[in-house]
Amino acid sequence: MTADERTVRVDSWIWSVRLTKTRSAAATACRGGHVRINGDRVKPAAAVRPGDEVRLFHAGRERIVVVSKLVRKRVGAAIAAECYVDNSPPPPPREEVALLGVRDRGAGRPTKRDRREMERLRGN
Repeated sequence: MTADERTVRVDSWIWSVRLTKTRSAAATACRGGHVRINGDRVKPAAAVRPGDEVRLFHAGRERIVVVSKLVRKRVGAAIAAECYVDNSPPPPPREEVALLGVRDRGAGRPTKRDRREMERLRGN
């Protein structure tokens, strides 16, 4: 195995293991400083090796993964999960959205009184 076979570009690896939807999104994250390998900010062409810790801030969430396998092509979700160890903190809980001012279908146009109640509930 040559040195080239033991490394993969970080943007390609992030996309291959399905941490981002597109490779260009992975490259953009790298250029924006949202990807770190072992604590260092990296460019899209940086090499990733087994054992490296990759931190990716994407979609409002930080993902912390340790590389266990290298893949060059995009793989299925089951295989992708075997390529890294996920040490990410749990995602933040979704905010419960209260149904404010929901009217029944076919109830017609709200009256002035209904509109004022809806605005009061929304906090306007």
